[in-house]
Amino acid sequence: MPPIRPVHKSDLPMVLDLTHALAAYHGDTATLTLAALERDCLGPSPWLTLLVAEGATGLRGYAALCPQMQLQFGARGMDLHHLFVCDTARGRGIGKALVEAALEHAKAQGCSYVTVGTDTKNRRAQGFYRAAGFDQITLDPRFRRRLA
Repeated sequence: MPPIRPVHKSDLPMVLDLTHALAAYHGDTATLTLAALERDCLGPSPWLTLLVAEGATGLRGYAALCPQMQLQFGARGMDLHHLFVCDTARGRGIGKALVEAALEHAKAQGCSYVTVGTDTKNRRAQGFYRAAGFDQITLDPRFRRRLA
């Protein structure tokens, strides 16, 4: 099992490639740049936590976590915004190890929950998260509002 660790600056070009691969898998065109990735992971005010699975010849996958809050309950949480494992490394427990590391990170931050979303058609991912102890909480996708 490859070690799971926080991202280093030297990892960012490969994480950028993996992020673009994930977008392509979902039929999206990624517009993320290396500068934006560095700003959001390692800048003075990091927007997300990025954990990587390190392999002998490069990264095998990553997990991206964003903080959440249920203010009315005083409950901190994390959203597992991205989980990606390279095609060549799937089925080897790397995704499970990344999820476990993400849960441990959330606990260390005082979080009481972790959320994750999947495409409604991605039955494989849904089964994976159920097997990892996640409960399905909605039948429909999430909504968002763009801010100016």
